[in-house]
Amino acid sequence: MTDLRRYSRTLYDGIDRAGARSFLLNIGFSREDLKQPVVGVAHSWIGTMPCNFNHRTLAAWAAEGLRERGLTPMELNTIAISDGITMGTEGMKASLVSREVIADSIELVARGHYFDALCCITACDKTVPAAAMAMARLDRPAVLVYSGSILEGSYRGRQVAVGEAYEAIGAVAAGRMTETDLTELEAHICPGPGACGGQYTANTMSMVMEVIGLSPVGYNGVPAVDPAREELTRRLGDVVHNALENDIRPSQILTRPAFENAAAAVAASGGSTNAVLHLLALAREVGVPLAMDDLEVIFKRTPLLCDLKPGGRYAAPQLHRAGGVAVMTKRLIEGGFVDGSVLTVTGRTLSQECAQMEETPGQDVIRPLSNPFSREGGLVILKGNLAPEGSVIKIAHHAPHHHRGPARVFNREEDALAAVLGNHIVPGDVVVIRYEGPKGGPGMREMLQVTGALVGQGLGDKVCLITDGRFSGATQGQMIGHVAPEAAVGGPLAALRDGDTIVVDITGRRIDVEGVDLAERLRDWSPPEAHYRSGVFAKYMAQVTSASEGAVTLP
Repeated sequence: MTDLRRYSRTLYDGIDRAGARSFLLNIGFSREDLKQPVVGVAHSWIGTMPCNFNHRTLAAWAAEGLRERGLTPMELNTIAISDGITMGTEGMKASLVSREVIADSIELVARGHYFDALCCITACDKTVPAAAMAMARLDRPAVLVYSGSILEGSYRGRQVAVGEAYEAIGAVAAGRMTETDLTELEAHICPGPGACGGQYTANTMSMVMEVIGLSPVGYNGVPAVDPAREELTRRLGDVVHNALENDIRPSQILTRPAFENAAAAVAASGGSTNAVLHLLALAREVGVPLAMDDLEVIFKRTPLLCDLKPGGRYAAPQLHRAGGVAVMTKRLIEGGFVDGSVLTVTGRTLSQECAQMEETPGQDVIRPLSNPFSREGGLVILKGNLAPEGSVIKIAHHAPHHHRGPARVFNREEDALAAVLGNHIVPGDVVVIRYEGPKGGPGMREMLQVTGALVGQGLGDKVCLITDGRFSGATQGQMIGHVAPEAAVGGPLAALRDGDTIVVDITGRRIDVEGVDLAERLRDWSPPEAHYRSGVFAKYMAQVTSASEGAVTLP
């Protein structure tokens, strides 16, 4: 095994490393342990949310599996921010920032402690791409796994997922639901540990990691509380050992075809718009050229196959029971939408991985290629004079493809929400929320509080919302985010005024304002005062790039 210690021998071998060994010999490590490859077991256990609540348990199982294969696990804990809990508050600005902090922290510990390999356990929205980004930077044998979806909730005889709580808030404001109903719903919508149950951001990125090749196909879809997780997690020792033996690195897996496969999976599943940000960011880490225009080509050519919330009927555990991500991926491989020859972390190809999984007879969560919900995927990239660098919308197969209406302009999310809950937004309006981008927020808040309220009031298909911020994967309706360049750097949204006529043409992939000389208006514009002048948000504002580049931080 000594030849597999490509990094850790620097830290633990030789008489000059006696001091380093002495720190470990009396806290549970033996001399033999330090002569074996060292594997960092990174996770994001935190007591603030259900998403990552099983991470300590999974880390213990993973460590046992690694020891059985003659590897030495060393556990590390990073942070997490709950998008759902912080939604609609200043705290939500921490969410996207946390992606960079998590990636940095895993990278720092792995470099500082010379891990030979990594086993990363992820769950909530930003932990998944963050761990992948750290793995890409380190380029050492590594496996990434997702700790599982929460089970579907049950409310008055129907299945529910957490996104519906935000829609219910709007329904209460519009008099379509009582506060008593809402109280009952919130008590049943999250029945235990696990990440949000629809095809929201966490489950979208979980799917991405299986299809892109960093996760073993079939592991991520197992619900968080499923007893099968224990044995599957112990078996990760085999995956890591094989990756070490064969020197399988993220750079061999994260190729251009792998990114195209991942984008196709997002489109076919009706996944979260956040996948656009995270795919762009991850591609940047490995030097793979990938732009929003490239993603649009893939989104447009890939059929929408999955009937998943928020636009569909089913939650993520039901996708697993139908046969999982592999069933959808096999369909996409058969149709030529996904390249099955790409390498995965197991050393097998994506086609070989998917071939091991079986479709549940009679399932209707995933449609056949011959009968898709739509011939185009669930995500669309729009450009125009309001979004020269691009913007993103998630559309249901039954959604309107055109909207023309007057702008209702707000400079922060809270003001827009007050207008919505005050019933001041009417059919035909275009709600514009600006200065919520990567720099302007900072942190590009998700707008589920606003979008959910609009849907709950019955306005989801009757109004349009445009922002340089983000959306939760639970968002549905005519909601356009990631508008770039953002208003805080002088992007076109900064020039809009109440009453301007905005036209959204999904078919034509356009988002424009009519009859306005944007350049003329911007001559008198000046940047707003920064919300933060010190601390992590100020550092982030100084380094973050445009949403069209993945909102990554660069030196």
